[in-house]
Amino acid sequence: MTQKIGFIGIGMMGHGMAKNLLAKGFALTFKVNRNRDNLADLIAAGAKEATSNAACAQASDIVFICVTGSPQVEEIIYGKDGLLECGRKGLIVVDTSTAEPASSTRIRNDLAVKGIKLVDAPLARTPKEAEEGRLNTMVGADPEDFQLVEPVLKAFCENIFHVGPPGHGHVLKLVNNMMAMSFAASIAEAFAVAAKSGLDLNKLYDVISAGGVNCGIFQMMATKTLKEGDVTGFKFGIANAQKDLRYYTHLAEMLPVTSFMGEAAHQSLIQASNAGFGGKLIASLFEAQEKLNDVKIVPR
Repeated sequence: MTQKIGFIGIGMMGHGMAKNLLAKGFALTFKVNRNRDNLADLIAAGAKEATSNAACAQASDIVFICVTGSPQVEEIIYGKDGLLECGRKGLIVVDTSTAEPASSTRIRNDLAVKGIKLVDAPLARTPKEAEEGRLNTMVGADPEDFQLVEPVLKAFCENIFHVGPPGHGHVLKLVNNMMAMSFAASIAEAFAVAAKSGLDLNKLYDVISAGGVNCGIFQMMATKTLKEGDVTGFKFGIANAQKDLRYYTHLAEMLPVTSFMGEAAHQSLIQASNAGFGGKLIASLFEAQEKLNDVKIVPR
């Protein structure tokens, strides 16, 4: 508990992570990225607010970054008062964002010149599990760096996977999200076909739920949607998913590996965004299918 922790990005996920760090006794200094609506309980619990990324880093042994993606991470590293310029030798930066591997490699190499380590530890699960301290994380790090960050990660993670050397955490997260979003896009399309044919969607739900196709993605997509007309069951945004699939398809292209399924899922998300649903959550892929195909899926 002697490690001083910095945290940049107190958003939907970051708030719960920061709350649990404080609850486990870590000294915490945070820098707000955008949202100032959920800071009061953190300050009441003893967190200190830094006025710049540099001040956050200088007060910390380990700095966690929890922002949307690579452009935001790069601004924190390379921008005004950035960690590259102002971080001290021996600092460990833990990027929990879903980021583009090529960007992370460049950042890691640039920080290493200054004696700063970069660990990639992207997250799985939702803000609910973040508040409960039950996130999953997949960590790309050298063994000695993993040993240093693992006790801190335990403050807000239920499952911690050391998946390989630096960079492998971000690659695994993109592969995971490609599968998840492919499932989600397939489910939305299948329900549109079923609705257009006149099939009872509740019967479709019952059969899928009882068989091998059932999975967590299906339940998050369909249960609240069909039972309550509520499209908030899958707490992940369509715009964020579109970004993640862009990173995935770029990675596949650079390897190079063909990616028909990833590209199809990516285009489904682009289509939903272009139809006006980019700011909504994943189950609104059903609403996009309704608009695009003139069908009714969500009870209203």
